[in-house]
Amino acid sequence: MKKFTVTQFLTAILIVLTGFSLYSCSVDGPEIRPVKLEDVNGNYKGRLITIQGDSKSEKIKNFKAKKDTIMFSEFPVDEIVKTVVKDPLKAEAAIKAVGKVKYDIKYTASINAGNNVIELSLSPKPLMILIPVDGVNKKTEVVLNAKQKGFYVGMDGSLRFALTAEKITVDGTVLAPYEAINYNFPFCVKY
Repeated sequence: MKKFTVTQFLTAILIVLTGFSLYSCSVDGPEIRPVKLEDVNGNYKGRLITIQGDSKSEKIKNFKAKKDTIMFSEFPVDEIVKTVVKDPLKAEAAIKAVGKVKYDIKYTASINAGNNVIELSLSPKPLMILIPVDGVNKKTEVVLNAKQKGFYVGMDGSLRFALTAEKITVDGTVLAPYEAINYNFPFCVKY
């Protein structure tokens, strides 16, 4: 029986490893399918980061996306109410009284095939809220804007977008001074 020397043993291992590495180069992994406009549709759950001045909060929010609309059955209005109602106790009472605020954001979608994403040009309309304070309803109009496009990323199936509440008008008077409220949805997934 022939004995293997160390060099023969190492040579045999080198040949086996070379074979595995060449095989793994020919198998690149799963095929990434191109995105379609319908891929955006669905129910989403995602992290919402709200920033106003030095204040920052994080929550998990649910929403739906259909053909050309992102629909919130419960849009986050806490910061808006607290901006309109300065007294913290009255603001908390007003937030409870306002309850769930429905809000829809229209968008136009286009496919960016090079990056395998769907770009969403958001067109938010003004948000109208009646905020009850001291027995009176304050008619509040919030002008929302999308400064950048939203994206549906084909690689991980996530939706990402951001909104800014640029101006708040209460009973016809623009709030001033006012710090804009930024709503960032950095990573939302279907559930």
